[in-house]
Amino acid sequence: MIARVLILPLLLAAPAYGQGFAGLGTEAGDFGRVTPDRSLEFPKDHLPHPAFRIEWWYLTANLEAADGTEYGVQWTLFRSAQRPLTSEGWEADQLWMGHAALTSADTHLVAERLARGGIGQAGVEDAPFEAFIDDWHLRSTAPEGADPLSEVMLAARGSDFSYALDLTASGPLVLQGEDGYSVKSPEGQASYYYSQPFYEVTGDISLPEGAVAVTGSAWLDREWSSQPLSETQSGWDWFSLNFDNGAKLMAFGLRDTEGGHYNSATWIAPDGTPTPYGDGSVTLTPLGEADVAGRDIPVRWRVELPDEGLNVTTEPLNAQAWMGTLFPYWEGPVTVSGSHSGRGYLEMTGYPERTEAGTQ
Repeated sequence: MIARVLILPLLLAAPAYGQGFAGLGTEAGDFGRVTPDRSLEFPKDHLPHPAFRIEWWYLTANLEAADGTEYGVQWTLFRSAQRPLTSEGWEADQLWMGHAALTSADTHLVAERLARGGIGQAGVEDAPFEAFIDDWHLRSTAPEGADPLSEVMLAARGSDFSYALDLTASGPLVLQGEDGYSVKSPEGQASYYYSQPFYEVTGDISLPEGAVAVTGSAWLDREWSSQPLSETQSGWDWFSLNFDNGAKLMAFGLRDTEGGHYNSATWIAPDGTPTPYGDGSVTLTPLGEADVAGRDIPVRWRVELPDEGLNVTTEPLNAQAWMGTLFPYWEGPVTVSGSHSGRGYLEMTGYPERTEAGTQ
């Protein structure tokens, strides 16, 4: 409750959230601009970019217990700003938001944390790297001289779940789009975007029925921008898929209020070599809906990328993987079948509640 009171002035002063999903189509104004001539730098770009309006550290994991039971974990730290960072302490106009979720076939547990920047409650620190909000953290355990994200420890907890996981990268960082410049619309809105999709995971999760040791794989996305969407884009469908043959796919489709779509994808070879594909190369087709939080959510999909011989269907581990957070969305683990088999994650935003005739 205290955190919500502290960040309320920031939310009230922020741009109207009717401009693209969660306000991500709002004009960049005095914030930094995403341009194709900037090269990403590591480890520098693991840290915040306060000149830009929005960014996130976003990790999903497909996990399995010794008895074969499947689980999914999400951990996200968002930074958003009313204006470019010009001060610290209580004067800082930075909002931090954390999301954590633990999913099984029959349960989906969610927690959310909110914090104001500049007072030590949330942020991202260097040497050693740590992204945190309260006692949730993504903390580097990498040896000196190695990339800080090559080995990390992840921890979060809610009222009815927790997890503590160790992640080790078995492959390189992957630049999405054209060398990290990821275009999101025909008008040219874009973000800087890279991933670490090669994590191997060990650790423990805790549910109301007890603790479970798990292993699996994880995918970290890093993205920042000041206007990643156009004003008419109302939401997206985003896939991160790990195939049994070692290849991987990132794909997203952005939906327009006038019925248009903008798609993009990156095919990642087993050695980490990325091949970017622009609008029109990948086809994302909804196959079946579920009634989720009063919405019709397309939880089954066909994903096709003909240039790579890909034609797969994704099925949710739990169709009710709804994130009932400040800005709600669907996020959960999926299984993949068809031309390729595997597992991954699906995120869907911007699906409105159903309305009854004559009511809102």
